[in-house]
Amino acid sequence: MNDVAPCAPRTAQTYKSAYKPIWCPGCGDYSVLSSVTKALAMLDLPPEDVVVVSGIGCSSRIPAYTNCYGFHGVHGRSLAAATGLKVARPDLTVLVAGGDGDGYSIGGNHFLHACRRNVDLTYIVMDNHVYGMTKGQPSPTTEPDWDSKLSPGGTKLRVFHPLVVALASGANFIARAFSGDPNGTADILAQAIRHPGFSFVEILSPCVTFRPEQREWKTQVRPAPVEPTTDASRAARRLMTDDGFNIGVLYAGDRPVCPLAPAEPRSRVEDLEAEFAL
Repeated sequence: MNDVAPCAPRTAQTYKSAYKPIWCPGCGDYSVLSSVTKALAMLDLPPEDVVVVSGIGCSSRIPAYTNCYGFHGVHGRSLAAATGLKVARPDLTVLVAGGDGDGYSIGGNHFLHACRRNVDLTYIVMDNHVYGMTKGQPSPTTEPDWDSKLSPGGTKLRVFHPLVVALASGANFIARAFSGDPNGTADILAQAIRHPGFSFVEILSPCVTFRPEQREWKTQVRPAPVEPTTDASRAARRLMTDDGFNIGVLYAGDRPVCPLAPAEPRSRVEDLEAEFAL
């Protein structure tokens, strides 16, 4: 009997598709894509067992750039599609990729309820505090005094705090990463994927085209000064005083995960068809 040749070890390249990313030069999403593929390699997951779901926006192009199954959904509905997929196929590892506009504006309602349901999937949001694909409008996380041609003098609106909202809504794992540290981001993503329940990772991903001042983020980010906590009350106090630049796992909860085992069908397909027969 011939010996079976051992399979080559999976690397980050295993999870990259042949499509070339078309983001603007200097976009942080290039590094996020690299971190995602590194995290999958760290976990040694078969590409055919991974699905990447997205909505609309620059960051939502990621499914096409991976060698996994992908679903490019409509604006703001990526979490709804991903939740349905995970419930139907609990054997798959489901990642969701999006941005601050797709996730917190039109997709804000789905964000709240995905946290609440605590289905076992990982939500990755690339936050650059601007709508990059549609030429620089303020997003829910844009500073109220950010002056631009599209919002002279700033919006004067309160900034949306996604980590606080995620905790209050029931997310089971909350972390922040920085695209300028692809290895550190990959490690955080691997932890998020391994953690049971709904994992939310915000990645600060500069848009140097419309927010060139974000190049300074590399001097502002820092490791979180505290260890991850399983106590939601302690996590709330930390997040309410957070300035948006603490990097690391901030909360790792132990809420019961939404059960995904399919229930026994109450009716046969034949019985349902018979009810509608003319």
